[in-house]
Amino acid sequence: MLPSQEASKIYHENYMRNSRTIGVLWAIFTICFAIINVVVFIQPYWIGDSLSTPQAGHFGLFHYCIGAGSPSKEMTCQGSMSDFGSIPSGAFKAASFFVLLSMVLILSCIACMALFFFCNIATVYKTCAWMQLLCGEYMKTIVAMFMLFPLN
Repeated sequence: MLPSQEASKIYHENYMRNSRTIGVLWAIFTICFAIINVVVFIQPYWIGDSLSTPQAGHFGLFHYCIGAGSPSKEMTCQGSMSDFGSIPSGAFKAASFFVLLSMVLILSCIACMALFFFCNIATVYKTCAWMQLLCGEYMKTIVAMFMLFPLN
């Protein structure tokens, strides 16, 4: 073989090995992001107090509980995703919608990774990249909403 052909073969082998490694890492990080996204959506409370405080309560994306302040330490909980009207504010309604969209997209992205066995690898990477870009935009929108309309 000519030296340039040998060098080309070595570079190609290194490229293919590195691209597979990067693809596996990308899939692992996508799965981690999906887990975080699902937990953010499903978790009933994000911020709150425990039952040992004088006025216990907590709230999440679409669910909140307020302590009665009585010695029994019972909490009154409201809000559910099945009853969209029970979500306390417009910002929380919009955030719930965008987190749901982000969660559906990232789970679709994981399902799309199964297409590696059937489609061109570059096409799958581009499709997944666009899905992840949209997920990031939806999450950025949520942060912007809470900065503009804090707990209204």
